[in-house]
Amino acid sequence: MTNKIPRWNLDSIFPSIKSAEYQKALSDFESGMENLGSLLESADTFIKNASENFDFPVWLKGFLEADDKVSTLCSSLNAYAYIIYSVDTTNTAYLNNITQIDNLTLRYRQLDLTFKSVLLANSGRLEDFYKRFPEFDSYRYILNETLEETRHQMSAAEEKLAGELQQTGGDAWDRLHEQLISNLKDTETGKTFNELRNDAYSADAKVRKSSYEKEISLLRQNEIAFAACLNNLKGETLALNRHRKWQNPLDRSLSSARLSQKTLDALIGAIEESLPLWREYFNLKADFLHKNNLTVSQDKKGLAFYDLFAPLAAKTTEKGLLSKEWTFDEAKDYIIERYSSFSSEMGDFAKKAFAEKWIDAEVRAGKVGGAYDEDFALGHQSRIMTNFTGAFSDIITLAHELGHAYHFSCMKGKPTAFFSYPMTLAETASTFAETIVKQDMISKCSDAEKIQILDLDLQDVSQVLVDILCRFYFEKSVFEEREKGELNADDFCRLMKEAQEKSYGSGLNGERHEYMWAVKSHYYSTGLDFYNFPYAFGQLFAAGLYARYQKEGAAFAKTYAELLSNTGNMSCEDLCKKAGFDITQKDFWKSGIEMYAKEVEMMKAGVAGGV
Repeated sequence: MTNKIPRWNLDSIFPSIKSAEYQKALSDFESGMENLGSLLESADTFIKNASENFDFPVWLKGFLEADDKVSTLCSSLNAYAYIIYSVDTTNTAYLNNITQIDNLTLRYRQLDLTFKSVLLANSGRLEDFYKRFPEFDSYRYILNETLEETRHQMSAAEEKLAGELQQTGGDAWDRLHEQLISNLKDTETGKTFNELRNDAYSADAKVRKSSYEKEISLLRQNEIAFAACLNNLKGETLALNRHRKWQNPLDRSLSSARLSQKTLDALIGAIEESLPLWREYFNLKADFLHKNNLTVSQDKKGLAFYDLFAPLAAKTTEKGLLSKEWTFDEAKDYIIERYSSFSSEMGDFAKKAFAEKWIDAEVRAGKVGGAYDEDFALGHQSRIMTNFTGAFSDIITLAHELGHAYHFSCMKGKPTAFFSYPMTLAETASTFAETIVKQDMISKCSDAEKIQILDLDLQDVSQVLVDILCRFYFEKSVFEEREKGELNADDFCRLMKEAQEKSYGSGLNGERHEYMWAVKSHYYSTGLDFYNFPYAFGQLFAAGLYARYQKEGAAFAKTYAELLSNTGNMSCEDLCKKAGFDITQKDFWKSGIEMYAKEVEMMKAGVAGGV
């Protein structure tokens, strides 16, 4: 089986870092930046000495055309540097290459900052630019977004100082949190903190509870340090936001997500209205665990926190779709079949990705874990890294990453600047692809396995909706209280308990986790405030699109592909309006939740039937 699991072929990108093609790309990248630098210098000279003679529209056209070439090389060189390293992490030449590309990229970013200042100084002449060069009208949203970002910057000197101070401020608190978490260890078992966390998926109920208790004990022992990290990080964010003229941290997050407050309110409102459904699911799972002696929790009114990820073992010795060991060829054929069931174009794309060896699926020493998709503007192609072991979860992972690549394929022919889309839309195609596979699997698996796959799906979605709602409540309350004064560990525990009660409610019993604020790393990053809601958006957005597909059938495939093609140069609202639906209303988000309501009903029937 191992011999049949493929490694990717990178020749159509670069044969190697020593190849003539790669060296030329490096040279073109550097010369391209020299050209951009010259263009920026000429703009600066005109602005200072002869602004009345500065033909900004002509200059901007030339700059955007030149920048597209440089951006293509920058993104492709960065992607290539990472992917070759990721499958050979001890290769010193690859590590040195990453450093070289990072240094070049830093130079490019500095040029971009200068461009933003030129754009801001001439923003009043943009309409003339679009009038004279209508072929650039599609840049309107991106350039307006750039202007908005620039308006929320302090002076160059202040931003430089803030960046320097952040290294010993917010970034240092973030590193301290990472160092503390990564070095926590249970003296009794010798397990690291992450190993204790992973025990949440153990089939052994005693192990799940024991590791949960040890995890909380370790966090409690270090609560003063964790609280200091979080308190000071959030204080820094609030201070910088005031100077950058943001009303509150959520406004900044909404801007980067290309989302309006009205849409977020509709999304949050729909999730809140669905909470009784998710609490019913948690209680169904608790009932199943108690009936089958798969939990050690004595409280039967709700699910223990340490049982959220407990596996539901099927009462069968037969090898079904979930328990069988899949060959890579079987996985390939199944994904092509499922993609083709949605549209011939999507199926043909999957065939191409497999045939042209875009996928590195072999498990081997020196290769990173997990999975990812990397897209290359150069040649408009993708590469997918995964670690295929033959488990059912590997099929889902492969379908997910190929979904990302399909998304990129739909953007072919657009400028490289359009390939960057917000996190709210980043998981659309991947989650949609997963849904196609999961819904088919639910319809085909045996009754004994159906309750397992239903639980796996509902478990994942409940985390993305209920737990992320909990995180949203928590972070919002932290910012509100931090505005008034300093916060300590007791404050954070109190706010987390309140957030868990508002979200999980009766879905959890008394065994909860008040220290989850100390676990989630995104709370401790200066650039990731409200990192949570984009994931909920992505999950329900894909589910809502799938609901549209079920109603409209094959005709929806064209709408879907066009929607994906426009994700880089529109707000979320305008994108969806163009596709014919309104995400500022709760009804759209509810349409996605309906699919999971049906899954809860199926699970209820299975639990009642004693499956």
